[in-house]
Amino acid sequence: MIYAGYPTGKLCVLLVNDSRIREFNKVYRGIDRTTDILSFSMKEGLSIGVDSAMLGDIVISLPAAKRQSFKCKKDIYSVLTELLIHGILHLLGYDHEASTYQAKKMKKKEKEIFGRIKD
Repeated sequence: MIYAGYPTGKLCVLLVNDSRIREFNKVYRGIDRTTDILSFSMKEGLSIGVDSAMLGDIVISLPAAKRQSFKCKKDIYSVLTELLIHGILHLLGYDHEASTYQAKKMKKKEKEIFGRIKD
C-alpha cells in the first residue's frame, strides 16, 4: 500500500467461488450476478473511526480470476495481484465507475503499482 501513498494499513482478503461472490454482490450492491472482485471500505458509512488502520475487506472470486488468467494468457498470480491492487485502490477512494477521468486515473495508478511490484 506504500505505493498508493499509504505506508501502513490493514485489510482482510477473502477468496471465494462464483456463487458466494454473486451472493455478496446481490446483498450488498443489489446486482444479481457474479463479479471478479468486491471491496468493502471501512472508511465510509457507519464504519468510520472503528479502526483507523483498517481499510476494509476485499472479496475475490478465484474462478473469475482463473477465467481472466486463461483469457488474457497471464499467470494466475499476476491476475490475483492485479485484482488485489484494484480492490485496494477502491478502499483508498478510487472509483472507476464515477467518470471516464476517474477510470483513467485508477487504471494509471494500477499500472504504476503493478510495475513497482514486478520490478
